[in-house]
Amino acid sequence: MPASFATHIPVVLAIVSMPLSLLFDPDSFYLGVLPVVAEVAGSFGVPTVQVGQAALLGQMTTGFPISPLTPATFLVVGLSGIELGEHQRFAGPFLFAATLVMTAAAVAFGVLTL
Repeated sequence: MPASFATHIPVVLAIVSMPLSLLFDPDSFYLGVLPVVAEVAGSFGVPTVQVGQAALLGQMTTGFPISPLTPATFLVVGLSGIELGEHQRFAGPFLFAATLVMTAAAVAFGVLTL
C-alpha cells in the first residue's frame, strides 16, 4: 500500500464499514477485521483510535438494522411483517447516505483526518 494512502484509511473504513456489516457479524468485524486494519494503519503512523471511531460510523450504527447476521434484524422484519430483502432494499440507501453524512461530519469536526 502506498504510504500516501495510509492517512485515508479511517475515512475509507468509515465508508465501507456499512456494506461490510452485510458480510461480517459485529464480533467477526471488531475482533477479526478491525485489529488487522488498525495495525496496518498504526504502522503508517495513523492513530488507531481513529480507525476504531471510523469503524463505528457504519458497522454498529447504520449497518446493524439491515444486517442478516444480527438477530435483531429478524425480530424487526418479523414483527413488521415484511421480508428481509424488501427491508434491505428500502432502508439500505438511506442508511448508507447517513453513513456518508456522519463520515463527512466526522471529517469536518476533526474526528477523522484526511
